[in-house]
Amino acid sequence: MTATPSKLTVTVQRGSEGAIRQEVFDVPAYENQTVLDVVTWIQQMADPTLSYRFACRVGMCGSCAMMVNGVPRWTCRTHVNKVAADGQLAIAPLRNLPVIKDLAADMDPFFDKWVAAEARHHPSAGRSDDFDPVTSREPARAEADLGIECINCGICYAACDTVAGNPDYLGPAALQRAWTLLNDSRDGGRDGILAAVSGKKGCHNCHSMGSCAQYCPNDLNPMRAIAGLKRETVRAAWGGKRDA
Repeated sequence: MTATPSKLTVTVQRGSEGAIRQEVFDVPAYENQTVLDVVTWIQQMADPTLSYRFACRVGMCGSCAMMVNGVPRWTCRTHVNKVAADGQLAIAPLRNLPVIKDLAADMDPFFDKWVAAEARHHPSAGRSDDFDPVTSREPARAEADLGIECINCGICYAACDTVAGNPDYLGPAALQRAWTLLNDSRDGGRDGILAAVSGKKGCHNCHSMGSCAQYCPNDLNPMRAIAGLKRETVRAAWGGKRDA
């Protein structure tokens, strides 16, 4: 087993849009130390002005996601001894998003694209109506269930090179949610979803590189969902409902 070094050399991105800089901190190293522990130590012991975001610390909220040595990760679940290179860490805010300050990225564009993809529930029944039973025995429901563990952390969005090259692209998380709803018998927005995801910003922009699936901490596969949307939008186009 490799011995734990006595200290870590940590490079942290500081500042906000238009005024980005890098600062280096020497941080004590401990066994079972997470990257979030490192960031917290810097804020509490070295520089109280460091801004970052976290909440649950147990991989439930996703708010602590950052770039760690160039890879998007949940910092609360990432152990330093798994990612540090010769005792060195580089920590930055999530890529493909504006920076509010230091390690805190602005998530508004990420959630705006959920709205643009119609990735929200569209009621199909009223309060007094019976609702469809939910059973995973149905293929569509089983397909929908594959994406429901998404916690909106933005890691797939930060990992996506298509977003990096095309900021208007809706992104893997919004498209996966749209696919989940498309397969939910209780959702009444099928036509609207297909129209939203079939345009110039939608699913047909995906290059199927797979970074979204590779880095998802919950082992989801947005690329599978996007492939499903591509099939359904083409079917709709062949049916004369809209252009794919």
